[in-house]
Order: sequence, then structure tokens, then C-alpha cells
Amino acid sequence: MVTIGRIVAPHGLRGEVRVRLETDFPRRFEGLREAWLVQEGAAAPMVITGQRPHRGGVLLVIEGVTGVDAAERLRGAEIAVGRDAVVPLGPDEYYVFEVIGLRVRTADGRILGTVVEVVRAPGNDVYVVRGDDGEMLIPALRTVVRRVDRASGEMIVNLPPGFEVGTDAR
Repeated sequence: MVTIGRIVAPHGLRGEVRVRLETDFPRRFEGLREAWLVQEGAAAPMVITGQRPHRGGVLLVIEGVTGVDAAERLRGAEIAVGRDAVVPLGPDEYYVFEVIGLRVRTADGRILGTVVEVVRAPGNDVYVVRGDDGEMLIPALRTVVRRVDRASGEMIVNLPPGFEVGTDAR
């Protein structure tokens, strides 16, 4: 499953929930009728009976959620879809779930580690790579990330001078 949003609060008294988007496709919720509600590691199917944009996020009406108390119990839950339902991407675009777990190496073959996290930053995402020598942060820039090969599970990077394990600000 792929998380596309997170319930952050109830909205109003009738059970609507406010959702923070966790997708690069804000229109992803338009027409969405079925999704998964993931709470405390358990996933349950849900039916969405209404949605509308709201302050950079979306308000959802979920079947069976009829009051503020029921909506409050969903606070923090993830809204997810199956991987087969994700929006197709263009070349050189990747979902976070496709990058996590990739082995990272330099163009000359030096293994740096594995992508363990993707940090969303205002200018560009940053890959947290954990290897035998510790962690390093690698900016998700075309000048740095030379190739992502999902089939082989590998990311090839061209590190700028000074980018070595232990030199980042983390």
C-alpha cells in the first residue's frame, strides 16, 4: 500500500475529516471512492462518499463516520491505496516507496549503503543513506543522482566534493 494522506483532525460536527496530503498529486482524491484506512498497523477498507479541497489538503466524508467523536478516533490514521492504483510517473520520477531500500553506490562502484528514509524538504527531497560507516544525506538532485535502476534495486550517485559519511549536518 501507498500512503496518500493522513487524517489530522475532525472538521465540523458531522464526521468530516481533514486530511494532510502525502502525495505530489493534489488531485489524487478527486473521484476516489475506495481506499484503505491504516491505523496502528492495521488496514481496513473504507468508502469515501464525499471530498472537497480545503486549505492545501482535503476534507473527506467517510462512510460510517457520522460525528465528531468518530472522526476524532481517526486522527493520525493514514489514507492509503494499493500500489496498482498509484498515478503513473514520467521518466526519472519515483515514488518514495520505490526508493526506500535501494542500494546506493558511486559511479566508480563504491557502495555507500541503503536508502532508509526520504526527507521531504522545500527545495528537494533528501535521501538518508545508511552504510557500514554511518549515515549520510544525499540530495535528490539530477546532478547528484545519476541513475535509479528499480529492476536491479540500485541508485548510482555522483557525490559532490565534501559529500562523505559523517560530513553532513545531521
